[in-house]
Amino acid sequence: MPKDFRDEEFKVPKEILESAGVSVTVAGLQSGQAKGMLGTTATPDLLIDDVNVDDYDAVVVPGGSGSPGYLWNNQRVLDMIKQAYEGGRVIAAICLSGAVLANAGILKGKNATVFTSPDAIRVLKDKGANYIKQDVVVDGKIVTAEGPREAGKFANEILRLLDR
Repeated sequence: MPKDFRDEEFKVPKEILESAGVSVTVAGLQSGQAKGMLGTTATPDLLIDDVNVDDYDAVVVPGGSGSPGYLWNNQRVLDMIKQAYEGGRVIAAICLSGAVLANAGILKGKNATVFTSPDAIRVLKDKGANYIKQDVVVDGKIVTAEGPREAGKFANEILRLLDR
């Protein structure tokens, strides 16, 4: 998202994945620098429109206050997540972005968590997810986490599913 991603939810998983030898590509909705809620900046390596999910083992969606406005109902993002899920990829979202996975239709009948926002919890439940108030929830190849405090545990679960 161009602004208001949650800094720790982007930085911590990226650092943990890269330190384990995982190549991380940052995809964005637009070119140019994105700014986190706490001031972290990141420049996308490519645009969402240019992502070929077959080139990746996982799709990881950070959260933050920008998630509802930029990601929850962005059809390009939802299509990418659905395609990656159907292709057997690891799909992970933290904080408010758990609702992105719900809106992509991949949480129906799945256990998942999300930031404890009434709107986000409602989206999960409305889309058929079994909402669990827990730090990190893994259901098959889907990882969801409650918020920034869980960024490290979230990343380690992604690594575990990637067999790293």
